[in-house]
Amino acid sequence: MEDDYLLRRRPLYALAVFALPIILGNFFQQTYTLADSAIVGRFVSQQALAAVGACYALTNIFICVAIGGGIGASVVVSRHFGAGEYERMKRAVLTALWAFLALSLALGCFGFLAGRQIMILLNTPADILDMTVEYLGIYFLGLPFLFMYNVLSSMFNALGKSRIPLYFLIFSSLFNILLDFILVTRFGMGVAGVAWATLIAQGISAILSSFVFLGQLRRLPGRPSAFFDRRELGAMTRIALPSILQQSTVSIGMLLVQSVVNGFGSEALAGFSAAMRIESLCIVPMTSIGNALSSYTAQNLGARQPERVVQGYRAANGMVIGCAAVICLILESFHGPIIRLFLGQDGTATALATGQDCIAFMGWFFCLIGFKMAVDGLLRGSGDMALFTVANLVNLFIRVFVAVVFAPRLGIALVWYAVPMGWLANWIISFSRYRTGRWKNHIPPSGAKA
Repeated sequence: MEDDYLLRRRPLYALAVFALPIILGNFFQQTYTLADSAIVGRFVSQQALAAVGACYALTNIFICVAIGGGIGASVVVSRHFGAGEYERMKRAVLTALWAFLALSLALGCFGFLAGRQIMILLNTPADILDMTVEYLGIYFLGLPFLFMYNVLSSMFNALGKSRIPLYFLIFSSLFNILLDFILVTRFGMGVAGVAWATLIAQGISAILSSFVFLGQLRRLPGRPSAFFDRRELGAMTRIALPSILQQSTVSIGMLLVQSVVNGFGSEALAGFSAAMRIESLCIVPMTSIGNALSSYTAQNLGARQPERVVQGYRAANGMVIGCAAVICLILESFHGPIIRLFLGQDGTATALATGQDCIAFMGWFFCLIGFKMAVDGLLRGSGDMALFTVANLVNLFIRVFVAVVFAPRLGIALVWYAVPMGWLANWIISFSRYRTGRWKNHIPPSGAKA
């Protein structure tokens, strides 16, 4: 079968071919969040940039729930696919789609009703509070589209078809940016314009993705005996919950840290928001490599090939080092012009200094999150979640503790000084688990169901 290259080709080649469309797709996904910030920062106001940035940590938690849950579901689907159990695989896919639709509707209603109170609890500056609430209200209306698109992307990846989500992301990103310009610069809709642009673009992509995916599913042999299976949902949940926590660690930490940054005022928040957009873009290749390694690990363990998993892990670390070197070179050379892209020439000195200092420091440390994502991806793909949650909680605790305790006393720089500390601790714990080799115990017995 043409989609089994993760099981047959050289590990470095297989991972690179599989991960590249995911990386490109995630870059395009980040492109329209970058465009949202840059357009409101340059064409509306610095306060509008701060408002969109203030929403980012909260909205990213919901994105991480969608992505992390989709990854958990894809691990189960990948195992069935690797074992050639197509009927069971289709049953798992349908179970995931129904579960995510219900979850997205529940979370969307909660966020829509509680958005203002959440932003008040986060100490959002008064001069941008109304704009943040307006943005969030529209965002939560589109949450079902966001969830369905992300889970479908994970399902495509589980089948080895990582190029298809890329095509939809390219379309969605370019369409979103076009709508941003029209709604913000032509119709003067401000932060509401970028929120509506995102909702419309993601909605169209989700609908088109569902039609294409169902068509791909019909080409595989077997028919599902049920459209919902509690056992499959349970298997997905056991992997998805730690995966959601892992995916959400950065965002949960940023949400708690956001209240600290908010205390420095909207000018510092604007600069920090711009820096966080850049950080999110730099993390894309690292996250994508880890996610690719999850599917690679799941398929190869399903096919009883643990030696290929070890080879793939080494290849993934080599890819991380290459990406980190490029990111460091770019950020250290151009951190000033990059921040000005968001703030324009009218950005205040405080905003510019905050953004530049943050990304100039962070540029040296993206290899740490790459190593963390790689080993976490292997453990997640094998279903070995014993220390997975602990490692990510330690990461979260360090970031929040240092920021909350020391930043108000020693300055806002402590907010980003804490980030590589958390990444390093996370990697040490997860790598120690990998070295025990216990993840190999999750290989399904010969002749057993995956």
